[in-house]
Amino acid sequence: MNADTFEYKAPTVADILIVEDEPKMAELLQKYLAAAGYTSRHVAHGDHALAAVQAQMPDLVLLDVMLPGADGWQICQALRRFTDVPVLMLTARAEEEDRLRGLELGADDYISKTPFSPREIVARVKAMLRRRGRERDIATAQTENTPPSRVHIDDSRYQVSIDGNPLLLTPLEFRLLKTFAAAPGQVFSREQLLNHLHDEYRSVTDRAVDTHIKNLRRKLDPFFPGRNAIQAIYGVGYVYDETPPT
Repeated sequence: MNADTFEYKAPTVADILIVEDEPKMAELLQKYLAAAGYTSRHVAHGDHALAAVQAQMPDLVLLDVMLPGADGWQICQALRRFTDVPVLMLTARAEEEDRLRGLELGADDYISKTPFSPREIVARVKAMLRRRGRERDIATAQTENTPPSRVHIDDSRYQVSIDGNPLLLTPLEFRLLKTFAAAPGQVFSREQLLNHLHDEYRSVTDRAVDTHIKNLRRKLDPFFPGRNAIQAIYGVGYVYDETPPT
């Protein structure tokens, strides 16, 4: 299935998609969700679930397992190909194997419909949305607290600039810096660096990588006075750090 990737956004009022083939159960869930302050939509056929998600991305999916058409397992697996929307699976089958299968396919939580407790389901929905909100707030805070990169890399032109100043690099130096800049703070072994260069530079050896890193460091030095932006970790490899010195 071809589908665009959707990003979760914080709702003003959470919208819940109910995928459930028993009309009375779906109606009862909608009443309880409305009483809790949520809006909801209902889909009764498994084959219509993905289209409903794509038409309007919900904030959470209540997904029955046993459905006409595509079952809950198939729907959950398909959802995880293009969205990380929270999924709470509902099923009359409470066996551990079934619960594990749902979680392995990407469900966030799993609740038995026997006995049926709409109050418990709403409580689970609230908990999942609170957890999702906390995760979103943490991600936002991390993004806001992370300073913008000083390095700008233009793949199409093989050009690099630091703080707006052009940096002249060889093609191999360009690829090395691109690898480092994509993961500042990550330690790369020489083998990992070689793997990033292997397609176009099959003759590059460990010792040659050291030489190219030395040359790249020299070109970076004017932008990082007093320290190396690429630091050697003895016996392991190299790490890139563009944090300005304190």
